[in-house]
Amino acid sequence: MPRVQLPAVTPKRRVWNKGRVIGQKRPLLPKQVWAIRARLELADNLRDLALFNAAIDSKLRGCDLVKLAVTDLVRDGCVRERVSVVQSKTKRPVQFELSENTRDTIAAWVKSPEMIGCRFMFPSRFHDRPHISTRQYGRLVRDWVAAIGLEPSGYGTHSLRRTKAAEIYRKTGNLRAVQLLLGHTKVDSTVRYLGVELEDALSIAEQIDI
Repeated sequence: MPRVQLPAVTPKRRVWNKGRVIGQKRPLLPKQVWAIRARLELADNLRDLALFNAAIDSKLRGCDLVKLAVTDLVRDGCVRERVSVVQSKTKRPVQFELSENTRDTIAAWVKSPEMIGCRFMFPSRFHDRPHISTRQYGRLVRDWVAAIGLEPSGYGTHSLRRTKAAEIYRKTGNLRAVQLLLGHTKVDSTVRYLGVELEDALSIAEQIDI
């Protein structure tokens, strides 16, 4: 009896983004930034507080933030007010400022016993890694936002990168300044990154009463 060739059955793969919120991760609001800071201070978690503050001020991508060396931020025993680093993605330098609060936190962190002999600002607790990974950083961000009652799926490492940039744009409307601070090569990238067109449209709509 001749064999009947049955059609091949391809097993269904789980959709990678099933159940996840996809799209731009929203920036934190100032009150949310201070809520996270307060919790980290109360927990006496100096490493995470220094990481959180540096993330907000630097506006760096996670891959660049976790690789910050002590010498990037500290010179002659003092934390620098302005810092320049080369971005991994674009290979171009970007500059950022460190606020007084962030400088104080970093100064206390680098003087802590945990930092003795460490080359990187945020060393890993695993002996085979010189610094924390971007995945570990992402987990920390989710923990921080969940701790103040936010939905973790709506936030990520880019939320911290966008936070200060979004606030600068909201207060000044200066896209060029934000472009330079984020290290974008084109202002179009900054527009898309901040969701400027949508935000502006909503702001205009809110002011119109018919």
